[in-house]
Amino acid sequence: MGVIGGMIGAAPAVAAIGAAVRDVAGAFSPHATRAMELSAGAQQAALAQHAAEFGLARGGWFDGVVNGLNRLPRPLLALSTIGLFAYAMADPPGFARRMVALAQVPEPLWWLLGGIVSFYFGAREAFYFRRRQTVAAAAAPPPFEPEPEDDEDRPVKVKGTNPALNAWQQSGGMP
Repeated sequence: MGVIGGMIGAAPAVAAIGAAVRDVAGAFSPHATRAMELSAGAQQAALAQHAAEFGLARGGWFDGVVNGLNRLPRPLLALSTIGLFAYAMADPPGFARRMVALAQVPEPLWWLLGGIVSFYFGAREAFYFRRRQTVAAAAAPPPFEPEPEDDEDRPVKVKGTNPALNAWQQSGGMP
């Protein structure tokens, strides 16, 4: 070690070279502890969002009845479609008569039915989409900031997960 110490200089120089190698290696492979901290932060944010969804106040009995009725069309459509297959197997002549009768329905009436069903499901989807955005915006947790490490040689960078990318952005490499 005496030859190497004499060539490099002293212990501080060796420590500086080690820190530089560690920083360069950190740019190419993620720091395992930092990855676990970020994963924990993401899990905390997901749990906070999940808790916010159930934090809404419950309505009265009328709201419960209306919500129950609003949830019926999709299962009824799915179950009745399966029921049509069962009916076709149980009574083929009766099923054929009813399908011939459906073929006699005028086309504008089919368009009207399609519009009603589309607007019903589209309006419900739009309602839940808008509600999801307001709940997520109201319950957004603050950004995860890890506790500083005890190692004084290596400060914790909170900006992002890639030190090389952060340095490039700070140097004006990104418009």
